[in-house]
Amino acid sequence: GINEDGSFLLNSPWTAEEMNEKLPAAMKQTIAKKKLKFFNIDAVKIAREVGLGGRINMVMQAAFFKIAKVVPVEDALVYIKEAIKQTYGRKGDKIVNMNIQAVDRAIEALEAIEYPASWATETTGAVVVEEEVPDYVQNVIRPILRQEGDQLPVSAFTPDGTVPVGTTKYEKRGIAVTVPQWDPQDCIQCNQCAFVCPHACIRPYLAKEDNLAGAPTTFTTKAAIGKEFAGYQYRMQVSPLDCTGCGNCVDICPAKGTPLKMIPLEEVVEAETINYNFAESLPKPDVEVSPETVKGSQFRQPLFEFSGACAGCGETPYVKLVTQLFGDRMLIANATGCSSIYGGSSPTCPYTVNEKGHGPAWANSLFEDNAEFGYGMSLALQQRRGKLADLINQALALGVDGELKTAFIQWLEGKDVAEASGKAGDQIKALIDSAAAQSGGEMKEVLTAIAGMKDIYTKKSVWIFGGDGWAYDIGYGGLDHVLASGDDVNVLVLDTEVYSNTGGQSSKATPTGAIAKFAASGKKVRKKDLGMMAMSYGYVYVASIAMGANKNQTLKAMLEAERYQGPSLIIAYAPCINHGINMSKTQREEQLAVEAGYWPLYRHNPELALAGKNPFTLDSKEPTGNFRDFLMGEVRYSSLKKLFPEHANGLYTQAEKDAKLRYETYKRLAQE
Repeated sequence: GINEDGSFLLNSPWTAEEMNEKLPAAMKQTIAKKKLKFFNIDAVKIAREVGLGGRINMVMQAAFFKIAKVVPVEDALVYIKEAIKQTYGRKGDKIVNMNIQAVDRAIEALEAIEYPASWATETTGAVVVEEEVPDYVQNVIRPILRQEGDQLPVSAFTPDGTVPVGTTKYEKRGIAVTVPQWDPQDCIQCNQCAFVCPHACIRPYLAKEDNLAGAPTTFTTKAAIGKEFAGYQYRMQVSPLDCTGCGNCVDICPAKGTPLKMIPLEEVVEAETINYNFAESLPKPDVEVSPETVKGSQFRQPLFEFSGACAGCGETPYVKLVTQLFGDRMLIANATGCSSIYGGSSPTCPYTVNEKGHGPAWANSLFEDNAEFGYGMSLALQQRRGKLADLINQALALGVDGELKTAFIQWLEGKDVAEASGKAGDQIKALIDSAAAQSGGEMKEVLTAIAGMKDIYTKKSVWIFGGDGWAYDIGYGGLDHVLASGDDVNVLVLDTEVYSNTGGQSSKATPTGAIAKFAASGKKVRKKDLGMMAMSYGYVYVASIAMGANKNQTLKAMLEAERYQGPSLIIAYAPCINHGINMSKTQREEQLAVEAGYWPLYRHNPELALAGKNPFTLDSKEPTGNFRDFLMGEVRYSSLKKLFPEHANGLYTQAEKDAKLRYETYKRLAQE
């Protein structure tokens, strides 16, 4: 803990008088007993007023140097401002000046809090709300989050390295400055806000009037739209303490009016937390909703939620959607990178389970061998399910009869189709144990073995996740090998066009003219066309998608890829904080990329070729946006003109030529 006579800096909007009510009694006791020098600053207010949004690092850094006095304050300010110019100079004078202004404002606004000596024995104040949590959360996660993990014994962990899933929901970080609040009046119930949410924090709920008895007074609803929803009420609800406040949901809302508004967290957190808990307690609606529409897909529970990804992350909406479609039977091999960090940062796990306890099984592999790692999962499943098929055929040969015989035959006919294998598998599950118990001899041995393989009755969906650094570069050899195998695996490449997690290094996915580490003067060669290379095999399903540009195409590509009984590759455009963009508009950035001809949308489905049709479909229209304007909207491109004006225009021109050449190539493919 903090040393006696130490300094404590708090970022809060509270006055000195409000501190007595807002701070927990234990904290006030520590402050007074250790005679701390207590300072407060409203860093969020300063950052927003100078134009930095929620970026408070410069405000807090300036306050730290004023308090710590590790160097004279006047010298520290000079060093900070010099560092600002060096760090942000390529982003333009506006960004530099905003950060310098934040430093000056911080020095002025820092306030020393005079607290009473009575705090040393204080017994009142903000109360920590304890909730009932699983033993693992109480005994492992919370000590680690308190930075007491070194005190945990080895016996607290499982010998095989597995950890419980669905534990991010217990963190309740409350990091958002503002969160979306729903107004039913203008809502058209399209569910697009939930579709794009990077953290699965805003979700639609359906409830019958009877279920709404005892609802909180602020839990407003409206009649659900659609024949299949007759008799149901509808509500869009946010989890305020899990939301990161990115604002993408508000930005993409197509409704007239303002059904979603960003409201300061402190104003709504209490009411909306109660509303969210009530929404989660509602019974699952007894209505068949097709997941094959944007609206319908969002009534499926996300089995990836509340991750530690950046606010506005361009990658996680794709991961969330995949789990909504296939998560209850997924196996995921995840390459090291951003997706492995937010996908499995100890001590919590964002992958979770549905009401039946089914959800993705996830594991992280090395950067260089993730495709092979996922392929190994697929081969293991093939071996086990092949053995299951042999056992079922053996049982049929031994004369199994009745309903179990029918179920076995149906399973063999549909074992490679998710819905059919699941339906037949459920019938087998209902019959197999009693049939095995009532049998004898060889039949008993066979049926008992079949009963022990219930986990693979339903066809599994094997997915290999990773970023462009893995797929285009370090892991490409393995990826190519796996795609060439012809086996039924699905690959999702989250393409940020740069090594995001390791700090923004150039990859073979980085386009001409983009600045990145190891391409400080702009990339001189064009982006590798991973999709075209995969299409050359002829039997690989390939899609290029951008959720913000075409949600229906994104959904369709994922469904087609998973159904295709062969290798599939989905390349998803994912705007990133490394691009130097407004992260509250990442979905809109995807739309702009497609409209400018920067990112094409297409699907290559080998099944169409088998039917005598053109397997290639170009889903994006002729570019209507200005390519150069799009580039100038991202710091990774616009900074090139500032830093290297002598060759910036040449690289911009070449980048546009590269994009046009690629689009024209795809047009020819679509016309063949």
